[in-house]
Amino acid sequence: MVDFMLQSQNLPFMISLTIMIMIACLEGVTTMIGMGLSHMIDSFIPDCHIHMHGHLDSPDISSPGILTKTFGWFRIGQVPFLIILIAFLTVFGLIGLFVQSMAVKLTGLFLPVIIASGITLPITLPIVRVVTGITAKIMPKDETEAITEKSFIGRVAVITLGRATKNNSAQAKFKDKFGTAHYLMVEPDMDDEEFNQGDQVLIVSQTSSGFKAIGNSIGALQDMD
Repeated sequence: MVDFMLQSQNLPFMISLTIMIMIACLEGVTTMIGMGLSHMIDSFIPDCHIHMHGHLDSPDISSPGILTKTFGWFRIGQVPFLIILIAFLTVFGLIGLFVQSMAVKLTGLFLPVIIASGITLPITLPIVRVVTGITAKIMPKDETEAITEKSFIGRVAVITLGRATKNNSAQAKFKDKFGTAHYLMVEPDMDDEEFNQGDQVLIVSQTSSGFKAIGNSIGALQDMD
């Protein structure tokens, strides 16, 4: 077993598992001295505290909000980034070793590293999403920082990506009183109105796929937490 794991074709998978173990140990040590590694990492990535609102089943690499949607797909903001990283490293390492073991059993040969990694990665990503989804459900939540989508109505947001016209949504952002950034898809409430990047809008209603808004171009309205 040890000889199998130390084969050069298993190098990326063994590296992943080794890094995972090192991170877990470091997290344990930093937590014991009152400086949790997970908290420190999240503090350096402010946009990890993102909540995507709307229907999002998988990352869409052709859309302008690819980074934001990918964060939402992996549940960054709902689950600490360190947990997501550990889940990815663990699943990638274990699945990779399993793929290589099956290759050896069936053919007597290891797969080249690139091919083995190419098979492993697409399997890893949805499994990590499932794991983070389960983690998000069982993690304790601070109810004082909860905010419902219904409460978005009446908020002032800024268009961050895209151009919104009737039946064509753009991405908007606002921060709640806890400093959490909320990204949502909005479209004009009026047929003849349109929003461009940088425009301020007032959220007036919720739809099945996002929200409707009216313009706040003169800045007369201010978001009140």
